[in-house]
Amino acid sequence: MSALKDQLRTDLTAAMKNRDELVKSTLRMTLTAIGNAEVAGTEARQLDDAEVLKVITKEAKKRAESAEAFAAAGRDELAAQERAEGEVLARYLPTQLTDDELTAIAEQAVADVTAETGEKPGPRQMGVVMKKATAAAEGRAEGGRVAAAVKKLLIG
Repeated sequence: MSALKDQLRTDLTAAMKNRDELVKSTLRMTLTAIGNAEVAGTEARQLDDAEVLKVITKEAKKRAESAEAFAAAGRDELAAQERAEGEVLARYLPTQLTDDELTAIAEQAVADVTAETGEKPGPRQMGVVMKKATAAAEGRAEGGRVAAAVKKLLIG
Protein backbone atom coordinates (compact mmCIF):
# COMPACT_ATOMS: atom_id res chain seq x y z
CA MET A 1 0.00 0.00 0.00
CA SER A 2 1.24 3.45 -0.86
CA ALA A 3 1.82 5.92 1.96
CA LEU A 4 1.40 8.77 -0.53
CA LYS A 5 -1.99 7.43 -1.64
CA ASP A 6 -3.03 7.18 2.04
CA GLN A 7 -1.94 10.79 2.52
CA LEU A 8 -4.07 11.87 -0.44
CA ARG A 9 -7.10 10.07 1.04
CA THR A 10 -6.51 11.62 4.48
CA ASP A 11 -6.20 15.09 2.95
CA LEU A 12 -9.37 14.48 0.89
CA THR A 13 -11.27 13.65 4.08
CA ALA A 14 -9.93 16.81 5.73
CA ALA A 15 -10.91 18.90 2.68
CA MET A 16 -14.44 17.44 2.83
CA LYS A 17 -14.76 18.31 6.52
CA ASN A 18 -13.44 21.84 5.86
CA ARG A 19 -15.70 22.23 2.80
CA ASP A 20 -12.66 23.10 0.66
CA GLU A 21 -14.10 22.49 -2.81
CA LEU A 22 -10.85 23.16 -4.72
CA VAL A 23 -8.77 20.67 -2.74
CA LYS A 24 -11.63 18.15 -2.62
CA SER A 25 -12.22 18.13 -6.38
CA THR A 26 -8.50 18.10 -7.20
CA LEU A 27 -7.74 15.20 -4.86
CA ARG A 28 -10.77 13.25 -6.09
CA MET A 29 -9.59 13.61 -9.70
CA THR A 30 -6.08 12.57 -8.70
CA LEU A 31 -7.26 9.54 -6.74
CA THR A 32 -9.42 8.55 -9.72
CA ALA A 33 -6.37 8.80 -12.00
CA ILE A 34 -4.41 6.62 -9.54
CA GLY A 35 -7.28 4.10 -9.48
CA ASN A 36 -7.34 4.05 -13.29
CA ALA A 37 -3.59 3.42 -13.36
CA GLU A 38 -4.02 0.55 -10.89
CA VAL A 39 -6.56 -1.24 -13.09
CA ALA A 40 -4.84 -0.47 -16.40
CA GLY A 41 -3.20 -3.39 -18.14
CA THR A 42 -3.99 -7.05 -17.77
CA GLU A 43 -4.14 -7.24 -13.96
CA ALA A 44 -5.27 -4.87 -11.21
CA ARG A 45 -2.47 -4.03 -8.78
CA GLN A 46 -1.53 -1.58 -6.06
CA LEU A 47 0.80 1.24 -7.08
CA ASP A 48 3.84 1.98 -4.95
CA ASP A 49 4.81 5.53 -3.92
CA ALA A 50 7.05 6.07 -6.98
CA GLU A 51 4.23 5.11 -9.34
CA VAL A 52 1.70 7.26 -7.44
CA LEU A 53 4.16 10.14 -7.70
CA LYS A 54 4.33 9.65 -11.48
CA VAL A 55 0.53 9.85 -11.69
CA ILE A 56 0.49 13.03 -9.58
CA THR A 57 3.25 14.52 -11.77
CA LYS A 58 1.27 13.68 -14.89
CA GLU A 59 -1.88 15.28 -13.43
CA ALA A 60 0.07 18.42 -12.44
CA LYS A 61 1.49 18.65 -15.96
CA LYS A 62 -2.04 18.37 -17.40
CA ARG A 63 -3.13 21.29 -15.19
CA ALA A 64 -0.20 23.44 -16.34
CA GLU A 65 -0.90 22.70 -20.01
CA SER A 66 -4.62 23.39 -19.58
CA ALA A 67 -3.89 26.66 -17.79
CA GLU A 68 -1.67 27.75 -20.69
CA ALA A 69 -4.32 26.82 -23.25
CA PHE A 70 -7.08 28.62 -21.36
CA ALA A 71 -4.92 31.71 -20.88
CA ALA A 72 -4.06 31.78 -24.59
CA ALA A 73 -7.77 31.54 -25.41
CA GLY A 74 -8.58 34.44 -23.08
CA ARG A 75 -10.37 32.23 -20.54
CA ASP A 76 -8.63 33.68 -17.50
CA GLU A 77 -11.07 32.30 -14.90
CA LEU A 78 -10.55 28.74 -16.15
CA ALA A 79 -6.77 29.28 -16.36
CA ALA A 80 -6.78 30.46 -12.73
CA GLN A 81 -8.77 27.36 -11.71
CA GLU A 82 -6.25 25.04 -13.43
CA ARG A 83 -3.31 26.87 -11.82
CA ALA A 84 -4.94 26.57 -8.39
CA GLU A 85 -5.43 22.82 -8.91
CA GLY A 86 -1.78 22.57 -9.99
CA GLU A 87 -0.72 24.29 -6.77
CA VAL A 88 -2.71 21.74 -4.74
CA LEU A 89 -0.94 18.89 -6.54
CA ALA A 90 2.45 20.59 -6.13
CA ARG A 91 2.17 19.98 -2.37
CA TYR A 92 2.65 16.26 -3.03
CA LEU A 93 5.52 16.56 -5.51
CA PRO A 94 9.20 16.71 -4.58
CA THR A 95 10.79 20.14 -4.67
CA GLN A 96 11.64 21.02 -8.25
CA LEU A 97 15.29 21.52 -9.21
CA THR A 98 16.57 25.02 -9.85
CA ASP A 99 18.08 25.85 -13.24
CA ASP A 100 21.58 25.76 -11.72
CA GLU A 101 20.99 22.31 -10.18
CA LEU A 102 19.60 21.09 -13.50
CA THR A 103 22.63 22.41 -15.38
CA ALA A 104 24.92 20.62 -12.91
CA ILE A 105 23.03 17.34 -13.47
CA ALA A 106 23.28 17.77 -17.25
CA GLU A 107 27.03 18.51 -16.99
CA GLN A 108 27.52 15.39 -14.86
CA ALA A 109 25.59 13.29 -17.41
CA VAL A 110 27.80 14.63 -20.22
CA ALA A 111 30.91 13.88 -18.13
CA ASP A 112 29.68 10.33 -17.44
CA VAL A 113 29.06 9.65 -21.15
CA THR A 114 32.46 11.17 -21.99
CA ALA A 115 34.12 8.84 -19.46
CA GLU A 116 32.30 5.80 -20.89
CA THR A 117 32.93 6.50 -24.57
CA GLY A 118 36.25 8.32 -24.38
CA GLU A 119 34.97 11.28 -26.39
CA LYS A 120 32.70 14.25 -25.73
CA PRO A 121 29.14 13.44 -26.83
CA GLY A 122 27.52 15.47 -29.58
CA PRO A 123 23.90 16.02 -30.57
CA ARG A 124 23.65 12.43 -31.87
CA GLN A 125 24.29 11.06 -28.36
CA MET A 126 21.56 13.22 -26.81
CA GLY A 127 19.46 10.14 -26.02
CA VAL A 128 22.26 8.53 -24.03
CA VAL A 129 22.96 11.74 -22.10
CA MET A 130 19.22 12.34 -21.54
CA LYS A 131 18.82 8.86 -20.06
CA LYS A 132 21.49 9.60 -17.44
CA ALA A 133 20.27 13.15 -16.75
CA THR A 134 16.63 12.09 -16.41
CA ALA A 135 17.59 9.32 -14.00
CA ALA A 136 19.60 11.80 -11.93
CA ALA A 137 16.73 14.33 -11.88
CA GLU A 138 14.38 11.60 -10.49
CA GLY A 139 11.13 13.41 -11.25
CA ARG A 140 12.30 16.65 -9.70
CA ALA A 141 12.32 18.36 -13.10
CA GLU A 142 10.03 18.20 -16.10
CA GLY A 143 11.42 16.29 -19.09
CA GLY A 144 11.37 19.40 -21.27
CA ARG A 145 13.56 21.29 -18.80
CA VAL A 146 16.03 18.39 -18.63
CA ALA A 147 16.13 18.18 -22.44
CA ALA A 148 16.74 21.93 -22.75
CA ALA A 149 19.65 21.77 -20.29
CA VAL A 150 21.22 18.79 -22.10
CA LYS A 151 20.69 20.31 -25.53
CA LYS A 152 22.29 23.55 -24.40
CA LEU A 153 25.44 21.63 -23.41
CA LEU A 154 25.57 19.39 -26.49
CA ILE A 155 24.71 21.94 -29.16
CA GLY A 156 25.89 25.07 -27.44
